[in-house]
Amino acid sequence: MSVIQDYLRYNRQMMLPEIGDEGQKKLKKAKVLVIGAGGLGCPILQYIATAGVGTIGIVDFDKIEIHNLHRQILYTENQIGQSKATTAKETLKTLNPLITVIAFEEKLTSENASAILRDFDFIVDGSDNFATRYLVNDTCVAFGKTLVYGSILGFEGQLAVFNHNGSKNLRDLFPEPPNPKDVPNCNLNGVLGTLPGIIGTMMAHETLKLIIDLPTLENELILFSTLNWSFTKLKF
Repeated sequence: MSVIQDYLRYNRQMMLPEIGDEGQKKLKKAKVLVIGAGGLGCPILQYIATAGVGTIGIVDFDKIEIHNLHRQILYTENQIGQSKATTAKETLKTLNPLITVIAFEEKLTSENASAILRDFDFIVDGSDNFATRYLVNDTCVAFGKTLVYGSILGFEGQLAVFNHNGSKNLRDLFPEPPNPKDVPNCNLNGVLGTLPGIIGTMMAHETLKLIIDLPTLENELILFSTLNWSFTKLKF
């Protein structure tokens, strides 16, 4: 890829003094793994791909269903029944043919997590269950990987950065996962389609800042309610 191609595609963000040529080079060299290509994963993937992150991994074993379409913006109705990971990969390559995208069409488990995560620089967790979130967190701690965390429910979302340059991890905030029976989820309680777009974009934004070495969240949890636009930052 030529310098001219880079400039023509990315010049609007390269104009920012905090990014410039060096920041764009960092994005190009970065390897980011996104866990889940659903409501959070779709905007995360779209924005890190178009920003020029050089290598993107996608982990998702699920198939596209019609009820996904109101919030999972990488998919269309004629793709129902197809693999989310593979379809997302094809969409990202259409959006930005200059990047490398790797699809993992498998469920993340304790048996494969280490092999999948270890070759990536940054991990972004867009999963929708606590078992996966804690597995991702623990694997990131084991390999010293930075983790961008987000979650949504109803009109509210959370955002944090874990295990970055010695910062705290998910278990420092919540030592053990809750009982799944006690935790509401989008399948049962619903979600407005714009919310994962908002929180997923915030996660993508924080990921890009991490890559470029800009100031990011450190031992802080963002609580964001879109119903009344309240924004709380908690130290932990």
